[in-house]
Amino acid sequence: MAEFGFNEHHQNEVINYMRFARSKRGLRVKTIDSCFEELKESRLVEETFTVDEVREMLDGLQAVVRGEVETELINTAHTNVLLIRQLFSQAEKFYLRLQTDISELENRELLEQVAEFEKTDFKSNDKIHQEASKPKLAPLNEGGVSELLHKEITRLQEENGKLKARLRTLETQAMSALDERTRAERALIDIQKVQGEHQVADQSQEVSTLEDTVASLKEDYQRSLSANVASQKDLQQNLMSSKHDLLRVQEQLTLAEKELEKKFQETSAYRNMKDMLTKKNEQIKDIRKRLQRYEPNE
Repeated sequence: MAEFGFNEHHQNEVINYMRFARSKRGLRVKTIDSCFEELKESRLVEETFTVDEVREMLDGLQAVVRGEVETELINTAHTNVLLIRQLFSQAEKFYLRLQTDISELENRELLEQVAEFEKTDFKSNDKIHQEASKPKLAPLNEGGVSELLHKEITRLQEENGKLKARLRTLETQAMSALDERTRAERALIDIQKVQGEHQVADQSQEVSTLEDTVASLKEDYQRSLSANVASQKDLQQNLMSSKHDLLRVQEQLTLAEKELEKKFQETSAYRNMKDMLTKKNEQIKDIRKRLQRYEPNE
């Protein structure tokens, strides 16, 4: 696909879509083949047929095959619309306006290049894809509200970790100050025993300074602790709000899936398949009646 000017990422996207289209095409061909096989097994049970019987069988087969082909063409057109919708939606996020050239869709040279790619390069890429590990499916609307909520939760957790680290640092400083005060008090007692009252007065002033320093550190520690508690409460509230938003989005996605399933049951493809099954059941009942009439013992 290098002659089309695609980079590696876009080439992989094209390969994924061609793989999807090929699988859908293969399923539809198998369905058409099964229609012919079913006709052979259910209707071609006699040695001779009249012209009317042959015409009836061919008309029925034509209706079934026509319905299958029409359904596949409609589904392919709708699938292409959804693919174009994804591309346009991504472009509009960056304020771009994409344009399409319908005449290029019938360019024989480009169509032959695509066919050649599917026969050669696509097969080699298909083998590499089968050997590699399959990626997990991403949730619907991954780039929307759900991703923003995950990012916000991650940011809040990182901020909470930083606040906890700062709190531990302040606690270490406070403990160091207390230890220093204890050592100073012990040193003061030793100095009082060895030296005179003058030296004790100087040491008392130093101890008083240390006490003031410790008191200041305690005040800073209490203020930081209060601020950390308030920050943790805000973080917990934001986290709960984010979780509620995530649950609400998941519920909306579930409702959307149910709505899509309901719409699928109302599509023409579903109704055509149901009508086809009803006609086939009626044909089988008619064949059984004819068999009982000609061969009652069996």
